[in-house]
Amino acid sequence: MFYTSTRDSNVHVTASQAITAGISADGGLFVPEIIPQISLDDLSKLSEMDYVERAKTILSLYLTDFTAQELDECVKGAYTGGKFSDEKIAPLVELYEGVEVLELWKGPTCAFKDMALQLLPQLLTTSAKRAAPGKDIVILVATSGDTGKAALEGFKDVPGTKILVFYPSDGVSPVQKLQMTTQEGDNVSVCAIEGNFDDAQNGVKAIFANKAMAAKLEEQNLMFSSANSINWGRLVPQIVYYISAYCDLTAKGSINLGDKINIVVPTGNFGNILAAYYAMEMGLPVNKLICASNANNVLTEFFETGRYNRLRDFYATASPSMDILISSNLERLLYLLSGKDDTYIKSLMGQLAETGKYTIRADMQTKIQAIFAAGYCDDTDTKATIAATFKQRAYLCDTHTAVAVHVYEHYRTLTSDTTPAVIASTASPFKFSASVLAALKTDNASQGDEFAMLDELATLTGEVCPPQLTGLKEKPVRFTGVCTKESMAEAVLDMLKL
Repeated sequence: MFYTSTRDSNVHVTASQAITAGISADGGLFVPEIIPQISLDDLSKLSEMDYVERAKTILSLYLTDFTAQELDECVKGAYTGGKFSDEKIAPLVELYEGVEVLELWKGPTCAFKDMALQLLPQLLTTSAKRAAPGKDIVILVATSGDTGKAALEGFKDVPGTKILVFYPSDGVSPVQKLQMTTQEGDNVSVCAIEGNFDDAQNGVKAIFANKAMAAKLEEQNLMFSSANSINWGRLVPQIVYYISAYCDLTAKGSINLGDKINIVVPTGNFGNILAAYYAMEMGLPVNKLICASNANNVLTEFFETGRYNRLRDFYATASPSMDILISSNLERLLYLLSGKDDTYIKSLMGQLAETGKYTIRADMQTKIQAIFAAGYCDDTDTKATIAATFKQRAYLCDTHTAVAVHVYEHYRTLTSDTTPAVIASTASPFKFSASVLAALKTDNASQGDEFAMLDELATLTGEVCPPQLTGLKEKPVRFTGVCTKESMAEAVLDMLKL
């Protein structure tokens, strides 16, 4: 299995090289040259395995330059040893008949990013030994909240790595901010930026493309890589949990082998739903992929019209991990649906950088609309969905999952499509306790600090707050730095003491 770039199909690298580099030198994203296939017989066999064995089996199809022993060590290092609070790793919970919630937040940071970011450090350090021997890897991360903490936790004190995280100073929840600024580890640094996630992401991409910066790192025997979902090593573990969810549905008799399902994903940077698309292209029986956005509904417009336009008002919402106007992973989908036309994709991305918008060809729009449905949910409907889901279904969901539930219910009403559905749940409701409490309480008044609200939410709902969140109260804040979006490169040099 080799990988190429969305902007230069002449690129031909191994999985280890793609994971170590993070992003192609031409600015494109690495994609597999072919998508491996799985049959119904394969799915039947996978249904008899646990999550660790499923992960090893599926990853082996993509990471062919890893030995069986290396994959075994990587996967067990990520998913065993008590790191996840549920033995199924990514359990399904029935919301009502025919609709299941895939809980992806049982890991150490209570967000779906743990599913990939507990594994990526294992994959990256194994890859770097082969692709960049002797170099230390500097992991550069832009986060809208959850990726930052999950990456920090995953790479904490991993030999041969340093990790630097940028987050929007006013664009994360109080718990998300505390999770990052109190992070332990000798190889970690965190800095806020004056701007939003797109500013942070654009700044990180610019640093990756900065040849003078790369030369400076080279002098110190360092090289950049990414823990964002632009890194294939972040995205490929996410394919596993959609296939695993299907296997769990068949194993418990909710569907028959070969039945199609709908998959609903709250979406910002497009990586999580793109992983579901790859699973479908591998052979997973999927009817529709339903893309759920918040008020920053750039993707909803794109799926409906074929026009991507980031020139719009930016909203800071109750679902901050989705407050994104530039969905980087969409580039991978466009590359595949364009017939792997790298020149065309390079043109589209150039238009986006220069004018803030582009429109895809009609044939691509037809393909997209055959696969994807899309909708959005503002904060008012998010709040109402949290309340209604708890009252009617006895299920407590966070703000991002509520967006997905709302969009799915609207889609189901609009289309009368009752295909069995899996809704990706991306975070513990306690990570967004203020917003969840405001949705559940008629007087909307919560007293005290963030930790008082964690206690209040637990008391009100009878749910148990994850101990890693309540434990933040005892941790000292280590990182207080703030930079402008223009000074991110200087902040990197300062954090690296170069």
